[in-house]
Amino acid sequence: MTLKLSILSILLGLGMGLPQIYGIAKPAAFAAAVRKFPRSLPWGAALMALGTLWFLWNLSQESIADFASYKNILFGGFAGVGLGTCIFVQDFLAVRGLAVVLLLLAKLMVDTGRPALPQTHWVLVIQTWAYVLVVAGIWFTVSPWRLRDFLAWGTANEQRIKVGCGLRLAFGLFVAGLGLTVFRSVV
Repeated sequence: MTLKLSILSILLGLGMGLPQIYGIAKPAAFAAAVRKFPRSLPWGAALMALGTLWFLWNLSQESIADFASYKNILFGGFAGVGLGTCIFVQDFLAVRGLAVVLLLLAKLMVDTGRPALPQTHWVLVIQTWAYVLVVAGIWFTVSPWRLRDFLAWGTANEQRIKVGCGLRLAFGLFVAGLGLTVFRSVV
């Protein structure tokens, strides 16, 4: 199954933009929710499960002839790592789960956009965003407390929340707009 770049762009744009409306409308509630995220076990378990299942699905789609005889062992091992992380590494589990999902989302963004690069250079917006997600995913995996600190800084006062949410909303609408216009004609 392949995802069209226009659909991916609309989903990414709306996924980025819609939560920002809540932040603009109710900055105090938004800040409270955002600050709780890094140490949230329910979010951590959900994101780690999503990341593990998504990774296993990606692995099942790959042709790994050299490792075909070990495929079941690999699946069990990677599933065990995902489950074991939820049990034994609960500190900043939500950040670690988010990092896994960011890396997998970046792969999807790059893979989906790559065939369209010769048709429009606007794909570079999606590709650049994907590489920013890769750097963030790696950085938050290595030092998950940095996301907590970054979120605390970003929600330190109402003006900062509204400006940040406004910028992210504008970017989300821009990306969704690309999906509705430029990327509609892209194969």
